[in-house]
Amino acid sequence: MRKFFISALLILVVCGAIAAYALYNMFYGPAVAEEFTVRITPRTDYELVVEKVKKNSIYDWAFEFYAEYLDLENALRVGTFVIEKDMSVMTIVRTLKYGASKTVRLTINNARTPEALATKIAAKTDIKREEMIRTLRDSSLIAELGFDSAEAMFSIFLPNTYELPCDITPRSLVMRLKSESDKFWADPKRQEQLERIGFTQLEVMTLASIVHEETNAQSEMARIAGVYINRLNKDMLLQADPTVKYALADPSIKRILKRHLKIDSPYNTYIHKGLPPAPIAMPDIVAIDAVLNYEHHDYIYFCARPEFDGKHNFAVTLKEHEANAKAYHDALNELEKRRREKNKNNNM
Repeated sequence: MRKFFISALLILVVCGAIAAYALYNMFYGPAVAEEFTVRITPRTDYELVVEKVKKNSIYDWAFEFYAEYLDLENALRVGTFVIEKDMSVMTIVRTLKYGASKTVRLTINNARTPEALATKIAAKTDIKREEMIRTLRDSSLIAELGFDSAEAMFSIFLPNTYELPCDITPRSLVMRLKSESDKFWADPKRQEQLERIGFTQLEVMTLASIVHEETNAQSEMARIAGVYINRLNKDMLLQADPTVKYALADPSIKRILKRHLKIDSPYNTYIHKGLPPAPIAMPDIVAIDAVLNYEHHDYIYFCARPEFDGKHNFAVTLKEHEANAKAYHDALNELEKRRREKNKNNNM
């Protein structure tokens, strides 16, 4: 009889241990076979969240029990949450109640138009390109931010890398980037520079975009900015080739011809005095600071160097400029001639 009770007790202990382990494993053991995400908005139905988790994990009873214990239904966090492989039931519930929403790193630069910017945003976020374009061209939002066109509002976008919620909306994204722009311009030094040169933020961004498109040589950006400011002060046409390319919507043009200069566009600075109405590109910070700290000199003209090194020759007089331009065009013609001869020989 004694042996029977000992055996029964051992069986109970073993069964209890197995049950305890099983119960422990339900709450603390791996419950997710493959990583998945749960997106929660202010309008998300709690039951849909429960169904999504149950569909992608095991231990349904344990999840519902612990979710009820922590009152998850009344404490869901808005955001997109990553439920990782092998995550436990307790960790899943705590992630949905206390965890940080998934974020995305968005780098924006080298965009010339709102449409190009929308393409970059769509490639890195859940926002659809068409949806982003609609927001960037939303007249009510444009007016709310104090602009008269989508192209002018484009001036608030600074090239940088931004950490954003994965489920950010197009409007929230614009407002976030506007906030970053406000912080940038709130710098007392930049405010002082703006006042000193007598430009608005939009005007600085517009001129900086031209400088940005004119050269990759950061060492001469401030000098080029000085040339354009000299021309503005003398009420001269800017005659900036990048503005013509923008007006033609063709940044690939290598050589501006007379026929290109005839396009009737407010961005064509060969026929319209002053700055274009808005930026023609997204200037980098170096170009912006080059305008704010433009070089004071007497240059009125500049032309690409015949060495094709990406830099420019500067001139005070038209005669000097014409000589520089001739040297460059002669070198360009010679280069094109050699290319034609090479192609001809390759085809023989």
